[in-house]
Amino acid sequence: MGLVLIAAACSSGGGDDKAATTSSSTTLPPPVAPLTGVADPSGVAQGRAAVMIKLGNTPAARPQSGIAVADVVYEEVVEGGITRLLVVFNSETPDPVGPIRSVRPVDAAIAEPIGGVFAYSGGIPSVVTRIESVPGLITVNEDTAGDAMFRDRNRRSPHDLLAVAPALWDLGGTPIPPAPLFEYLGEGETFAGEPITSFTVGLSNDGDYNPTYSWDPAAGGWLRSLLGEPAPAASGAPVVPANVIIQFTTYDPSPGADGAIGQVIGTGEAWVFSAGGLVRGTWSRTDPTASVRYTDAAGLPIKLTPGKTWVSLAAFGADTQLVAPPAPVE
Repeated sequence: MGLVLIAAACSSGGGDDKAATTSSSTTLPPPVAPLTGVADPSGVAQGRAAVMIKLGNTPAARPQSGIAVADVVYEEVVEGGITRLLVVFNSETPDPVGPIRSVRPVDAAIAEPIGGVFAYSGGIPSVVTRIESVPGLITVNEDTAGDAMFRDRNRRSPHDLLAVAPALWDLGGTPIPPAPLFEYLGEGETFAGEPITSFTVGLSNDGDYNPTYSWDPAAGGWLRSLLGEPAPAASGAPVVPANVIIQFTTYDPSPGADGAIGQVIGTGEAWVFSAGGLVRGTWSRTDPTASVRYTDAAGLPIKLTPGKTWVSLAAFGADTQLVAPPAPVE
């Protein structure tokens, strides 16, 4: 609330009145980064679009560069039961990011409400046409990237293509800033979920692609692991998002040449993990230009802890294992 100070000067000798003077001071909260809900006092997130980059996630592609500082990461199932990542940056500038891989059918539907720049390494013609047709989206691949992409001689092909994020931002993109994808807890609000110590997302029949997230109170987030070992970024930084969402979706059982197609427009079950707890709810999205809404059993928005978020697009019925803390001893 603004504080208004009013000072009036009384008349003095000679009968001359001095005009009243008014001064005011207003303290406004700092802006927040739209894709994390975290305070953005420098305003950097407010002054640029989002940059999305498609990454590989096979064992040969790990550890990936840049994943620890992405605002949002979508983990999606593609052909053969493997997974790939679509990483979204706005508030932080990673350099470099990779390895960059090819676009998949679900990416256009994810990208449409985010906008900005989408970087990928190629794809089959029908899928490339789909991502290039997203209104207002700037798409860039190795043939068009110029100095925004390079080959890292220390990596083996095809996992050696990396992106230079500042050069991608130089391409422009709208909207500026991107629209928020989630709702966040305000001051004094808490995440009221059932206590969870860890959980494993059943994305694939291959254990190489089923991440486990363990609550780390000191870090205030969920430590990501694969096959029982931490799965850090290439920098060595741990991947500890504040929030993880399992968005149960339908995958086309007969995807043909397009690869597995996850449906992210419609409705389904959603499990939202934050602050060491789980809220079971529903995701819904009917407008391709709008972001997903996550609601609880009462139909109220599920608000996240401000911070980074990973979204796992798991198939309906996926085997997802939960570990709850031990019951208190009476």
